[in-house]
Amino acid sequence: MSSVVGAMPSSDNSDLNLANKNAGSKHSNRRSVQRSSPRPYGPPSESNGALSDAEGFPDDEVVGARGTERNRPQDPMARAVPKVVDKVGEKVAEEFEKFLEQFVDDVISSGAPPSSALASDKYYIAQIHGLRLYNLSTLYVDFQHLMSLRDQTLAKAIADDYYRYLPFLTRALHNLISRYEPRYFKEHRQPASASSQTNGSVAGTGPSQTETMGVKTTNQQTDKLFTLAFYNLPLISRVRQLRTVSVGKLLSISGTVTRTSEVRPELYLATFVCEGCRTVINNVEQTFRYTEPTQCPNLTCGNRQGWRLDIRQSTFVDWQKVRIQENSSEIPTGSMPRTMDVILRGEIVDRAKAGEKCVFTGTLIVVPDVSQLGLPGVRPEATRDNRNAPRGGDAGGSGVTGLKALGVRDLTYRMAFLSCMVTPDTSTPGQAANFLSGQAANILASLNQTATTDPNDTSDHAQDAYLQSLTSAEIEDLKQMVHSDHIYSRLVNSLAPMVYGHEMVKKGLLLQLMGGVHKTTPEGMQLRGDLNICIIGDPSTSKSQFLKYICSFLPRAVYTSGKASSAAGLTAAVVKDEETGEFTIEAGALMLADNGICAIDEFDKMDIADQVAIHEAMEQQTISIAKAGIQATLNARTSILAAANPVGGRYNRKTTLRANINMSAPIMSRFDLFFVILDECNESVDRHLAEHIVNIHRLRDDAVQPEFTTEQLQRYIRFARTFKPEFTPEARELLVEKYKELRADDAQGGIGRNSYRITVRQLESLIRLSEAIAKANCVDDVTPQFVREAFNLLRQSIISVEKDDVEVDDEEDVEPVDGDMNGDGDGDSPMADGDQLPEGDDTPAPASRKTKITYDNYMAILNLLVKRVNDDEQATGEGVEHEDLVVWYLEQKEDEINTEQEMSDERSLVEKVLKRMVKDNIFMQIRGEGLVDNDEGAEESPRNAENLVYVLHPNCAVEEM
Repeated sequence: MSSVVGAMPSSDNSDLNLANKNAGSKHSNRRSVQRSSPRPYGPPSESNGALSDAEGFPDDEVVGARGTERNRPQDPMARAVPKVVDKVGEKVAEEFEKFLEQFVDDVISSGAPPSSALASDKYYIAQIHGLRLYNLSTLYVDFQHLMSLRDQTLAKAIADDYYRYLPFLTRALHNLISRYEPRYFKEHRQPASASSQTNGSVAGTGPSQTETMGVKTTNQQTDKLFTLAFYNLPLISRVRQLRTVSVGKLLSISGTVTRTSEVRPELYLATFVCEGCRTVINNVEQTFRYTEPTQCPNLTCGNRQGWRLDIRQSTFVDWQKVRIQENSSEIPTGSMPRTMDVILRGEIVDRAKAGEKCVFTGTLIVVPDVSQLGLPGVRPEATRDNRNAPRGGDAGGSGVTGLKALGVRDLTYRMAFLSCMVTPDTSTPGQAANFLSGQAANILASLNQTATTDPNDTSDHAQDAYLQSLTSAEIEDLKQMVHSDHIYSRLVNSLAPMVYGHEMVKKGLLLQLMGGVHKTTPEGMQLRGDLNICIIGDPSTSKSQFLKYICSFLPRAVYTSGKASSAAGLTAAVVKDEETGEFTIEAGALMLADNGICAIDEFDKMDIADQVAIHEAMEQQTISIAKAGIQATLNARTSILAAANPVGGRYNRKTTLRANINMSAPIMSRFDLFFVILDECNESVDRHLAEHIVNIHRLRDDAVQPEFTTEQLQRYIRFARTFKPEFTPEARELLVEKYKELRADDAQGGIGRNSYRITVRQLESLIRLSEAIAKANCVDDVTPQFVREAFNLLRQSIISVEKDDVEVDDEEDVEPVDGDMNGDGDGDSPMADGDQLPEGDDTPAPASRKTKITYDNYMAILNLLVKRVNDDEQATGEGVEHEDLVVWYLEQKEDEINTEQEMSDERSLVEKVLKRMVKDNIFMQIRGEGLVDNDEGAEESPRNAENLVYVLHPNCAVEEM
């Protein structure tokens, strides 16, 4: 590949050199200097023949004329033009070619899978054979290999003067490819290769091959431009640290991609036809803008303006511009994140997607600031009004106005980054960067350069593709993890090791990282496989720590805060592109987290209007936009991890989950799991937690020793995600049973007045959770055991702490028992007792002993009793006697009662529950004739006089029970 900047056609150069040589007068010398001065300086270009004296480097030397006959046979004077040779560049090319040809990497060649072993044990020669095999055009060079040489001069030269030596390095690559893969090289002949072969590089090929190379057309259009890509540089710079000192050096920078342009063709080497005399000028290099020849080589023509571009004979290369922003962990206090444009060419276009953290390797370049030039109109400036002044009144006349503004605008430049390699940045903050280990046999997969796995791929194909990107040691480690026992619980314990306890939440997070299986129905409907999780809890229960951990753990994870995020910022915004002036879509947080996790903190503080914006993204996993003439449906296949505080700061256990969160019912039903974290006082838990926190502050990383490292977890999760488990028939039946059980609980008030909770979405959640558990175990079948585990998770997230235990009184006859209740429906009787204590003597104290039963148990007894009383009332119109009701209840429970003691306990419990129900205005007690009909009561009154009869309270809503 030739140099990118500053080279002009050889014809012009030779003219100038001839003018300098032959015309001895001052006049001609001055004219030649003037003509050569406006050209940009740059490294020597192999495609343009000789360079002018203005373009060399200090250590250049002029040797005899060579190699220009083939370039310009039509000009007899061209033979006398001397060729300027960059001796250092030639030496670098020779050393680099020797390095590529001889380097052997023992570790990697033995680690490559045997199936892909190629014929050569030499690392880069094997890669060159791979170019033809996989039809590629880029040779990937590991900079660590250069650093491992005994003589560091070559590595230092490439790092310090990369832009200068790039044409020489590329020529060395051309020589090697033409030597080891001559047929492939001839098929995709390089536009610059004829001159490089005939010029005879130091390690050139034999004359016979040179002759065959020259037979091809002079400027054949090619789809392959052989280039070099360097990776694994020892230092990764920040975007903020780039200065003009770094221009032209080989560097790596890390950043988050925010916007990518479409892939366009870039004019790389142009062929022009002179409009005056039809002379063809080949291989005019483009310097980041449309560059025409300065003068026609035909001495009788002298045309400088009229050029026509011959598109068929010109060379184009793929081009893409990517906008990157510095990583959030690198922004200094009180600063805005810096951005930079990165230019990608050739094979590496479309390797970086919006939202990914990437490492770009290449060099810093200076380009004209086109956006400033494109501003419409001239900027308003204060100028003296001299329209009426006589012409030529001031010395020399007023001249041409407006030049100053033009000149200022013309000379604005900015820095951009010309990248030769893109790799995903998998390092987590605070850890050393992970070096990639490229395998010559399968270079693209091992450098993570392949596209992400297609969701419609079979699991075997996806597993093979992933395993090819690992070294043999990593595969062995993964194999041991997959085949070990109790891997599910061990993975849970290794997740977020800095957070103490919260095992249930960690289970949920692990399953969210695994995800379910995406499915598409025959009609094309998408069924989501991603899990959405909401963590609700008291302050200081490490909710945000979970979110931060997930964002640092996953490469594609975006962290936002609810109050500071708008609907457009979460979904997508329509903005005006500063260069083209057209409206484009700028991705929001949910789009950037596509195929990842979007963590939203302070979810309860979001405005309702903004919450509505993510309804569609949470269920349909798309974002629809209709703004500014753009109608689009964009993918947002993301899992949402939300953290919220309860209403009023702390979780109120006496009310339902719905009453505790400031969320609408539609959003709540879209979450698969809710985790309620309570800050309860418990002496042993508090002691362990305090020890854990103190140790972390004292010992940092040594305080926790998780079984698996972050890298092992990431590898395992990426491998587990390739599985696509399916349900066995037994698991399907159990799934239906469990769903019916949840619905039945819901209907009979197991969760209180909360029936909006269990919907078909919860059934889908059960399916997704079961699949995720199967993935975590790396199996292809979902068994009933996994369904039970998923059911327990879902069950505890729905019910766990929705109701407090119910207190039932042991009082004997403290309560009034006539029909007119005192309306104390809120269960605050213990307070009332407490208020009366000072007035009376000590007798009431023993009367207010309490018995606690669980809320579920209380509701089960309550539902049975209400059903019996309600049925009797509807059938006979009268209530049920106390004794009959108690005996009937014990008959219902006789299967569970084994001893006389248990029967006596159950009897006293149901009597206490009856009292509590009277107090809560569910039943009314009636003694004597009360509401009983007179004609029936006449004969039964003697018996009824001493017995209580229970009827439903008028305020009791039976349909809600």
